[in-house]
Amino acid sequence: MHVFKTPGRWLVAAACTMLAAAALPVGPASATSTTSTASTTSPAAAAGATPPVPGRYRQQQLDWQPCADGSLECASMSVPRDWYHPDSGPGLTIALSRHRAADPAKRRGVLMVAAGGPGASGLPRPARLASYSPKLAAAYDIVSFDQRGVGASTRVVCSDQDKVDALFGGADLRDRSAAAVRRTFDRAREFVRDCERNSGGLLPYITTDQAVHDMDLYRELLGAEKISYYGPSYATFLGAYYATEFPRRVDRVVLDSNVDFTGDWQSFLTGQPMSFQRRFEQDFLPWLAANDATYHQGRTPEEAQASYERVRAALHDRPLDVEGTVITPNHLDAAATNALYNADQFADLASLLTFLEHPEQAPAQTRKAVAGKLRHLMGAEFVADFFSVTCGDTPWNRDSRYWVKESAEATRTHPLAGARELTYAAVCANWPRSKAPRIKVTGEGLPPVLMLNSKNDPATYYEAAVRAHRGLAGSRLVTVGGGDHGQFQNGNACVDAFVEGHLLDGALPAEDAACPAARR
Repeated sequence: MHVFKTPGRWLVAAACTMLAAAALPVGPASATSTTSTASTTSPAAAAGATPPVPGRYRQQQLDWQPCADGSLECASMSVPRDWYHPDSGPGLTIALSRHRAADPAKRRGVLMVAAGGPGASGLPRPARLASYSPKLAAAYDIVSFDQRGVGASTRVVCSDQDKVDALFGGADLRDRSAAAVRRTFDRAREFVRDCERNSGGLLPYITTDQAVHDMDLYRELLGAEKISYYGPSYATFLGAYYATEFPRRVDRVVLDSNVDFTGDWQSFLTGQPMSFQRRFEQDFLPWLAANDATYHQGRTPEEAQASYERVRAALHDRPLDVEGTVITPNHLDAAATNALYNADQFADLASLLTFLEHPEQAPAQTRKAVAGKLRHLMGAEFVADFFSVTCGDTPWNRDSRYWVKESAEATRTHPLAGARELTYAAVCANWPRSKAPRIKVTGEGLPPVLMLNSKNDPATYYEAAVRAHRGLAGSRLVTVGGGDHGQFQNGNACVDAFVEGHLLDGALPAEDAACPAARR
């Protein structure tokens, strides 16, 4: 996510946050909204709703071998395409990774970690966690996986990168003209058609509910009666569903930067424009003004915001060609939203603004770096899985008139991310209707869960975390100052003590607690 430092991080940021997705239709206006075909499933029913697992899956052996980079062990397992009809259709391959407990004599079990997104790879996660927390690395086999639809597992395929670039990075997404709205619908419809045509019938099975059954087979093949779990961002949704469907298979659970897993994707994602705008106005702009001597963008937050809008307007009037990458206002907005995930990235966004004001003064190396990092706003592989899960997990309103009105208001009130709402929602409003069961997360039958969230998190916003906390009986919420996304492994000693204390010793605060923001 660092503009001038770490290649490729911007796409990771998009993967971990879902950006500003919302729902909208791509077709003739309908007078009524869609009714859900999904059923609400209780914990007990959810766990027992699938038929017995065929022996060819339960009896397979995991062949662990050194991963390509040598830091972990890797394997693969075969899973049913559809856990509700496990004998129909070809199976899928799930890529696995493992970091063995450093001290087998003190090993207390398996800690499963999962990736955000949905759409990010989980395979490298155990290595990072083991390096960050030697205490956890000594006590647990830390395991992860690429979720079905992602990376080295059986992937879902939608449009190619050129079409994805056109969907997200073409004309200014703040344009609310009839032609622009029609163009958004047309491109979204084409994207969905590509997904249906290229996925080989896989789309209905790339859901969180199907994935948690993969996780439980993984647990069984590891020989673990129970697992502990750590999941950030979208992985909180995955962990809450797993614990709900398999309550007797979880030990200690940490959910970090929470999606509202008690609700639906539409309501959660349409809340993101507000939280990105809040983080931008309350945290980034004051920081930028305080550093005016370095970046010269204005001495007050108001002046800094005016400077941002001037740069953006210039890109609207005349997109900038940098080493073959044509930078539009959408590219700047995407860079801004990605930089808001962590305060360490504020300087990169400020540097980008300076560059865009005077690109001719930048050295060739900087121009090449900017061009490379802004070339693709969203990776084609990431968005294929992202939309498969968020459009397929829970129902969406399909009334086009509703979404035109809703997205216009989001663009007006929270333009930084609200301008993208129509693009994201148009895809889900045209997605094939899902038969995924609706899992009701209540906390029933679960041990207490430790939850973490910052107050100004732009992606998994605090209000949603509070709703999830209230819906998850027995949970404890640690509220963290600032607005970074992802609290554990972020250099925050207070947060780390809560997480390690819970996973190692079962410690939990007697009631909800708080931590200051990480020191920089």
